[in-house]
Amino acid sequence: METEAGAVPTARPRRGLVIALVLVAVAAAAFEFWPATNPAAPAAAPSKPRRTSAKVPDVIEPSDLVVRLDELKAQRPDSGPVERNPFRFQPKAPPPPPPGPPVAARPAPQPTEPVGPAPPPPIPLKFIGIVEPKPGDRVAAFSDCRYTFRGREGDVIDGRYRLVKIGIESVIMEYADGRGRTTIRLSGQECVGR
Repeated sequence: METEAGAVPTARPRRGLVIALVLVAVAAAAFEFWPATNPAAPAAAPSKPRRTSAKVPDVIEPSDLVVRLDELKAQRPDSGPVERNPFRFQPKAPPPPPPGPPVAARPAPQPTEPVGPAPPPPIPLKFIGIVEPKPGDRVAAFSDCRYTFRGREGDVIDGRYRLVKIGIESVIMEYADGRGRTTIRLSGQECVGR
């Protein structure tokens, strides 16, 4: 008999799968119930033998079985208030001192003004390049994004700033009176397009 293409075959367990499951179940049961030690091997002696310090009497006297209820009802000494903290292993802190007269609060310290004149504002020029018309003769070019200035070491630029030193990627400038010495790095064409 042929099965049709669209028909679903009936589900029958395969013989090999059933045998494997039975073997796994038998192995698990054997592992669970099999004795852990070899019965032929002698049992290991305990590392620390037990010692009995007192002999247990074979017979208990009836006078030992008397319950003394009057001792249970007796007043226990009062230990006072106890503060317990199992995580603190320190002596109890002494009680705080009694409150004294009120202390006037000190006023907060006022920030002090810096002594001396304020530092000059930063130099607003951009270092845009170096021109070397002759070997050893360096001319630095600057811009304030409106005008372009040039100068050699020691020249006064824009009537306010002195060019102290020309380096490879930076220049050192200060105000004409010697204040506010600063290093200006080569910044290229930052003012282009403004």
